[in-house]
Amino acid sequence: MDFLPQTGFWVMINNATLMVKIVMAILLFMSFTTWSIIFFKLIVFSRFKSQVKSHLRLFETASDLVTGMKLLKDNSGSPLYTIGYRGVLEIQKLEQANLAPNVKFRVAEDNVRRALKQGVSLQLKNLSGSLSFLATCGSAAPFIGLFGTVWGIMHSFHSIGLQKSASLATVAPGISEALIATAIGLAVAIPASMAYNYFLRQLNAIQTELINFASIFLNRAQIELPWLKREN
Repeated sequence: MDFLPQTGFWVMINNATLMVKIVMAILLFMSFTTWSIIFFKLIVFSRFKSQVKSHLRLFETASDLVTGMKLLKDNSGSPLYTIGYRGVLEIQKLEQANLAPNVKFRVAEDNVRRALKQGVSLQLKNLSGSLSFLATCGSAAPFIGLFGTVWGIMHSFHSIGLQKSASLATVAPGISEALIATAIGLAVAIPASMAYNYFLRQLNAIQTELINFASIFLNRAQIELPWLKREN
């Protein structure tokens, strides 16, 4: 293609060694996957945060625990309902358990809190899926690119030895082709690291909201269920 400059970006890639091309292909795959995860997670996190905030307000304004759970159930796919349902199941098990009132009280609070905590952990686990890939890309991509660069420079020096010439015109093309791998590695790592840190902050904020819901649920259960109240 005569209209492309001989020192253009695509020409350098085309003239790179096979190993450098393989490294570039790996980095391009990592870049494509990284941006796919970023856009997908932006949508998922935004929708999840919106649901948590609106559903938490619904639950707080409900007249009692049963009404609050019904309101959450009516909102299809509510993450708070999934958490609260675990607490409801544990309460039902305790109500049906043949235990003395004082024994039931001692185990009730811890059991319900543990069930709610499991629900919160499950929601966070689902949200954090694929984030480890972003962390891996952020830390590994520069080194993968560096490997391609080192390999390319080794090939360039080998070619210099064969040509028995160390002029700039001989050295520069090979080294510039090799450095592309490092540049691509950094282009993959920088957005991956920034996105990972951003989603980690969002995950911590969501965790706070979910724990807040679990606390409100437990407080209501203790107030509204007589056998959950401490015996004097």
